[in-house]
Amino acid sequence: MTKPMPDKPTVDGLEDVWGPVWEQDGTYRFDRDSATKDAVYSIDTPPPTASGSLHIGHVFSYTHTDLKARFERMRGKHVFYPMGWDDNGLPTERRVQNYYGVRCDPQLPYDPAFVPPFEGGDNKSSKAADQLPISRRNFIELCERLTVQDEQQFEHLFRTLGLSVDWTQSYRTIDDTSRASAQRAFLRNLERGEAYQADAPTLWDVTFRTAVAQAELEDKEMPGAYHGLAFHRTDGGEDVVIQTTRPELLPACVALVAHPDDERFQDLFGTTVRSPLFDVEVPVLAHHLAQQDKGAGIAMVCTFGDTTDVVWWRELQLPNRAIIGFDGRVRSDEPAWIESEQGKALYAEMAGKTVFSAKKVVVDALTESGELIGDVKTINHPVKFFEKGDKPLEIVSTRQWYIVNGARDEQLKATLRARGEEIAFHPDFMRVRYDNWVGGLSGDWLISRQRFFGVPLPVWYPLDADGNPVYDQPIVPAEDQLPVDPASEPAPGYDESQRGVAGGFQGELDVMDTWATSSLTPQLAGKWESDPALYDLVFPYDVRPQAQDIIRTWLFTTVLRSQLEADVAPWKHASISGFIVDPDRKKMSKSKGNVVTPLSILEQHGADAVRYWAASSKLGTDAAFDPQNPKQIKVGRRLAIKVLNAAKFVYGFELPSGATSVTEPLDVDMLAELGSVIDQATAAFEGFDHARALEVTERFFWTFCDDYLELVKERAYGTATDATHETQASAVLALRAAIDALLRLLAPFLPFATEEVWAWTHETSVHRASWPTRAELPTQAEPAGLLGAVGQALIGIRGAKTAAKASQKTPVTRAVVAAPAETRALLERAAVDLAAVGRIENLSFTDGEELAVTEIELAEQQA
Repeated sequence: MTKPMPDKPTVDGLEDVWGPVWEQDGTYRFDRDSATKDAVYSIDTPPPTASGSLHIGHVFSYTHTDLKARFERMRGKHVFYPMGWDDNGLPTERRVQNYYGVRCDPQLPYDPAFVPPFEGGDNKSSKAADQLPISRRNFIELCERLTVQDEQQFEHLFRTLGLSVDWTQSYRTIDDTSRASAQRAFLRNLERGEAYQADAPTLWDVTFRTAVAQAELEDKEMPGAYHGLAFHRTDGGEDVVIQTTRPELLPACVALVAHPDDERFQDLFGTTVRSPLFDVEVPVLAHHLAQQDKGAGIAMVCTFGDTTDVVWWRELQLPNRAIIGFDGRVRSDEPAWIESEQGKALYAEMAGKTVFSAKKVVVDALTESGELIGDVKTINHPVKFFEKGDKPLEIVSTRQWYIVNGARDEQLKATLRARGEEIAFHPDFMRVRYDNWVGGLSGDWLISRQRFFGVPLPVWYPLDADGNPVYDQPIVPAEDQLPVDPASEPAPGYDESQRGVAGGFQGELDVMDTWATSSLTPQLAGKWESDPALYDLVFPYDVRPQAQDIIRTWLFTTVLRSQLEADVAPWKHASISGFIVDPDRKKMSKSKGNVVTPLSILEQHGADAVRYWAASSKLGTDAAFDPQNPKQIKVGRRLAIKVLNAAKFVYGFELPSGATSVTEPLDVDMLAELGSVIDQATAAFEGFDHARALEVTERFFWTFCDDYLELVKERAYGTATDATHETQASAVLALRAAIDALLRLLAPFLPFATEEVWAWTHETSVHRASWPTRAELPTQAEPAGLLGAVGQALIGIRGAKTAAKASQKTPVTRAVVAAPAETRALLERAAVDLAAVGRIENLSFTDGEELAVTEIELAEQQA
């Protein structure tokens, strides 16, 4: 049913008008019953982290995805456009702690009547000691409650933005189906030998008390200091001085290492030295990773100061003498390798202290003993942090679960590189980030986390006769039992009374890294195993849209899981959006405190205006955003308003009876130009260049409004000199054909304004209409340049009137336009329209080197 054309069209409130209509009519619903695989366009939509609020960067990147989705739907594709919510992991836990003022203590019993101490506070400065400890189950219930609230707010914002998501195809990464899928994938990895557990040095965040994967690291410049330490040669030779930034790890020293080609240390290789203060004998060894120009050229190897220590420890087969505990403090148990009474006493003084306090103890002792050599040299150097943490990482020895990723398997690495080559990256230069990540992998993917709100690792361990867990014989559930929680459910074949007793079982308490679930978004959205028919329709997907900073995490791990499970690439294309930067060109992020929440922007300017701003940036390029002066958004709002007004103006012309064809040269040329625009916009969308599609469409639209409408309106009204029924019909037919095509060209960018206008003359949604083609236009002529030439002449005539300080409505008795011969011939074909809009009684043309109005005589001047 068509909608009455309003007297005064407005863009305000269109979101509230059309959002409910689209939902009620199922405008964007995926019609699986009539879909065939080759007619489906499937999108592996990124599930936003349901923790807090969305920021303007989400609006930016999700709009990019929606533009492509709308284009493909109008091209006749059955678009599978789901939405997921990534609602498990550290961000959610931290938000719950801050929001409710609680922290999880797994040792506490469940309280079914628990009420949090407060609700809704930021509580960001609260220390863990100030937060109320609660049971794991109580904590998870709060996580569930808050993420559901956040997801409702996110959905409201995305609906306001006009995302053409099929909201019936939604999922949560922590719901039962997602947990079952993640556990199923893990069990199959385990069965194929792709998942394993190992005791190994692990990057550890002491704040969150959890292991951290390589992909979650970031370097931060931190102050430090080089300390010169004197090691004593056991053969009585001169002391060996090393430089270290971590003297507190001296008790964990296991060797000294220098480069095998360094002439300074050739006589030391194969000998031993004794450490200062602790008097522990350690070997001097050669290794190619030692840097001759760093520090003293010879390094102290400790377990573990950094990742290079791990490499040396592994490749040189050194002992593990770790002294840092999971809490980031020096362990209290006395190391067996320290035998001197002085060393034992000093270690006892260090025990229980933070690394910073322990460093002071060691430096003071070195100063007193005379084994601190030279001045302490302050430096700034990169230190590894967990991307969500605020303290430097430590390296501790733990038992963790891993999934192979090609770091230690060259064949798998080569396969993953080949899969990357199969995927078309948009823009293509983003591919190098994937290639570099695969090539630089140094260890398998650590997937276990010592957290609470996540997908449990689905394993139990039998306990031997002494009550010790047998880790190399894990007990696993059948797939039809999934999802399971080993922390609260007994192992298969056991009952709960056997938990923790000799001969019984022990449940795995760790959960999976959030990426271990998110890496399965193609499977989660497509209902892998639970709905095989749907999964076969959508997988492999057509496109994965995402941000550039998670290529190494989300994109890579999804390719990995797809390769391990299905031996295929998960999608044909990867579209990579850029960042949003503030006016100082700094990336906007929550951690920097410079994010802008988008709902107020949407309410103030309208969704179409905000979408226009997002669509103006190409994939892979950063866009600046100044909330105090959003110029591009204002331009977008002006465009949306113009669409309403121009369409109303066009629909105001009555179509003459019997009108069948476009005959006038200017009308033909305008439609020919429009045909070229359609071709260019189509090619741009096909090539994932929405910004180019918008650019060519918008440029033509303004030419259409500013020049063509003005040139033909007299003829369209039937009031122009020499106007006939045929020439009037030609103008109106051309106007209506153009506005009909332009509305569809602009529909992906301005879905609300175009839907409003379309409803004035159509029964169905513009977003279910066919994408325009050149072939549907009333003429198939090639552009001759007439519209551009006449538009330039019109500018000249208007300029001449302005220079004479006359109104544009002032009649012109005589005007002469000079132009090159080819352009003059074009102008002569549109002389009637040009004379009508310029109110020119006598218009003539003459030869000239460039187009210009050489003579003009206004009616008042003649008088």
